[in-house]
Amino acid sequence: MARAKFERNKPHVNIGTIGHVDHGKTTLTAAITMALSAKGLARIRDYNQIDSAPEEKARGITINTAHVEYETTNRHYAHVDCPGHADYVKNMITGAAQMDGAILVVSGADGPMPQTKEHLLLAKQVGVPNIVCFLNKEDQVDDPELIELVELEVRETLGQYDFPGDEVPIVSGSALLALQALLENPKTEPGENKWVDKIYQLMEAVDNYIPTPERQTEKPFLM
Repeated sequence: MARAKFERNKPHVNIGTIGHVDHGKTTLTAAITMALSAKGLARIRDYNQIDSAPEEKARGITINTAHVEYETTNRHYAHVDCPGHADYVKNMITGAAQMDGAILVVSGADGPMPQTKEHLLLAKQVGVPNIVCFLNKEDQVDDPELIELVELEVRETLGQYDFPGDEVPIVSGSALLALQALLENPKTEPGENKWVDKIYQLMEAVDNYIPTPERQTEKPFLM
């Protein structure tokens, strides 16, 4: 499918993925771009393109903040994939300071971890106003009740950092299985794969929960 040209005639929102190292931030970012590219709303960016710095490829972690762009039906997004590794928190601050909202990625198999909390604290300190949560690796959790317990723990953790834990949309899924499905069939339509549908559900939550910043509509986009 030919990619729709970014006309910049939609409201612009800066967003990013935050969370603990290895919980799936970069995989989710790749899955979002692939899912939206099926609708002609994004340029496909695979994991290696996003996780692009030589040192992070060697160690298998994201160190530098990476930027991608995509659209939903309603908005244009610039997306910052923030590093989770503790040694590179300063890079995360640089990325978070640009955000109008963030997607907190938490492994459903692990629950909130040290960098989960560190990133939430930093997000609050630099003024990230809204959080949406993706509970990743749902496929690795056999008991649905465990996912519910992790969700409760995430909501409690959000509240500890003065985010409205009871209100934050939480979507569970598997970024890796969504990405694999999209690699097998890049034109996967809504309703054809439950894991891909979770990505669409997440972006719908982002569209609906994170307010459109008034300042962005009349100004040129700056990286």
